[in-house]
Amino acid sequence: MFRALLLFLSLGFFLAFQFVVSEIQLGSRLVVGENSLWVSNNGDFALGFFNPPGLPNRFSIGIRFNSNSIPFDQRKVVWVAGADVVVSDNSSYFELTRDGELVLCDSSLGVPVWNSKTNRFSVSSALLRDDGNLVLLKDREEIVWQSFGTPTDTLLPNQKLPASEMLRAASDSRSSYYSLHLEDSGRLELRWESSITFWSSGNEAVKKKKKKIGAVLTSEGALFLEDQDLMRPVWSVFGEDHNDTVKFRFLRLDRDGNLRMYSWNEDSGIWKPVWQAVENQCRVFATCGSQVCSFNSSGYTECSCPFNAFVSASDPKCLVPYQKPGCKSGFNMVKFKNLELYGIYPANDSVISQISSQRCKKLCLEDSACTAVTYTNDGDPQCRMKLTRYISGYSDPSLSSISYVKTCLDPIAVDPNDSKESPVTVTKSHSICLPCLVGATSTTLVLFLGFQLGIVVYMYQRKKKLAKKKADRFSKATNPKGLMIFSVDEIEAMTDNFDHNIGPQIFKGVMPENDLVAVKEVEATLTEERKFRSSASKIGTMHHKNLAKLEGYCCELGRRFLVYEYAKNGSILDHIVDPLRSKKLTWRIRTETCLSVAKALCYLHTECREFVSHGNLNCGNILLGEALEAKLTEYGFGLCAADKDVEDFGKTVLALITGRYEPEGVVSEWVYREWIEGRKETVVDKRLEGCFDVEELERVLRISFWCVQMDERLRPSMGEVVKVLEGTLSVDPPPPPFACARSSPTNSSESSQSLYEP
Repeated sequence: MFRALLLFLSLGFFLAFQFVVSEIQLGSRLVVGENSLWVSNNGDFALGFFNPPGLPNRFSIGIRFNSNSIPFDQRKVVWVAGADVVVSDNSSYFELTRDGELVLCDSSLGVPVWNSKTNRFSVSSALLRDDGNLVLLKDREEIVWQSFGTPTDTLLPNQKLPASEMLRAASDSRSSYYSLHLEDSGRLELRWESSITFWSSGNEAVKKKKKKIGAVLTSEGALFLEDQDLMRPVWSVFGEDHNDTVKFRFLRLDRDGNLRMYSWNEDSGIWKPVWQAVENQCRVFATCGSQVCSFNSSGYTECSCPFNAFVSASDPKCLVPYQKPGCKSGFNMVKFKNLELYGIYPANDSVISQISSQRCKKLCLEDSACTAVTYTNDGDPQCRMKLTRYISGYSDPSLSSISYVKTCLDPIAVDPNDSKESPVTVTKSHSICLPCLVGATSTTLVLFLGFQLGIVVYMYQRKKKLAKKKADRFSKATNPKGLMIFSVDEIEAMTDNFDHNIGPQIFKGVMPENDLVAVKEVEATLTEERKFRSSASKIGTMHHKNLAKLEGYCCELGRRFLVYEYAKNGSILDHIVDPLRSKKLTWRIRTETCLSVAKALCYLHTECREFVSHGNLNCGNILLGEALEAKLTEYGFGLCAADKDVEDFGKTVLALITGRYEPEGVVSEWVYREWIEGRKETVVDKRLEGCFDVEELERVLRISFWCVQMDERLRPSMGEVVKVLEGTLSVDPPPPPFACARSSPTNSSESSQSLYEP
């Protein structure tokens, strides 16, 4: 309560001294001790002094968000003059001098510590624009300098990062190892210490240097690499809320080395990450420094030191235990499974290919400079030798790599403060003392009963504590992707013990904030726990209007649940099998559903950072929203090739058109025969009562039969399917889908047939 009051008072004091200036005149000054601000006309941004993290007695000058809709503690700094420059005196100031130069002066030193170097440009005034850009103007019109041209760790919408410029992550130590570079070749690169590139944009590098290329964050939530010569983007990524109505966004190189796009969420009052460059945080180079990165059961990253058992208790650093001059009794190689190591100081691992794990281990054992090795064999056996004690790494059960760490056989120093009692010598007695025996027996019985009672009390208290912990955790536990993690008890409470069924194994649920959700139970045997959690975290970052948004999941006690945004009208399957609800499935709704599902699959296959399959597409996992728009669920958990999804799509489309759903699909000789013999109208669901478009029916049936060809080589891509359904690509009559399974195209009469008409 007291802290909240202090925050309120300090915020009120802070706001009391801010003032809006449409134009900053020459000679204007901001002083540390006066808490004054220069504010944009719309009030969304402010320029003023602030304390950098970890430096309570130091001050930097910068631009931050200032909107009243954003709580004070969420008003992120987006630009800092001089990046890591600080001043230390309350009389230090930031001034637009009479010579037209921005100057940051540290009064304790009596000298400027940063300036804009614009005294020769005839600056007449300055302005903090509504987009957060601080500009210096000549004759009140021409921009001669701007903060957008000297970014620190952040890009605002429509701010351009030009070629040969970079962002550098902020750090408590006033500098950072991580930077984002836009190369002359036209690629974005994330680097560690400017020399190790651990991520790059997916566009093809150009041989000729490109000076007219820049990275731009759009106000709609996309990151583009724009080539001014080509007048088009050469690479792009999209936030999960792309094109949604979001007032504030920014792109930031965070201190953990990852590049993320953030959006302000009005409802939750937080900055939500909607895209990040490196999906697996443990793959960010040296994200744990000289420790090993791993994921805990909740999906959070954690850093640990696997070498603690082999080093002195007085050594606080996590360094490889082997030291060349210090090993007097020889050394040994300790094996670590599922562990990948790499040197960071220096980062110069030597790589030996085509080698066995034992040979890899022996090479390190015989090399006095080698401290550790990592052996991998993913089809190309490699031995990576480290020559430094400063080593980072990644540990995960999914890794096949094996690491060997060299350790000294010398005795490990014991902490002298950790004293232990010396052993007590017990002398045996041959005489029997009956009273002693009775007393000992009574005492033992009392102690036993007391022990049992203690266990009962402990178990009761523990159960009570766990129940409270679960209740407190409800709707609060999330992983780094923002997904909520539920227990089975919470799922049961949310769904009122699975009382309201809205589809096959899909139940209506109510969140604590009264938000409706759809809870889908999936077969636990389909995927093991680790992969399930990993897949859930991965698809939590995906955003498409025809993918049901994953709000959270449950993975415990051998059960698996997925919690999606609520779809008011249940599943497609419910409408197909229910005579009353089927009336909602008009011809227009059915064809729009086919196109929507096709677009969702195309997004999964080609527009995500890596290929994602559905693996189990059917009418039961297509939900219908309030306006009967299609929402695909259970995506991202199956492991299959694209052609399997294409086949399942064809079966699903035929189920929609015919209204005949069977677990194995409705593909049959009857459907194809009716179509090939000119009676295609007879396969349409009779409940439509003839209300359908004949041309659309022809197009839909043709592409459906191409999708379900038993020879998967004949199946189209989902991108091609989308074009056919949209009517922008014509399609040939297909061969019988159930004939000539896996026949060689060179021996088949259908081999010369093309999917598309000339």
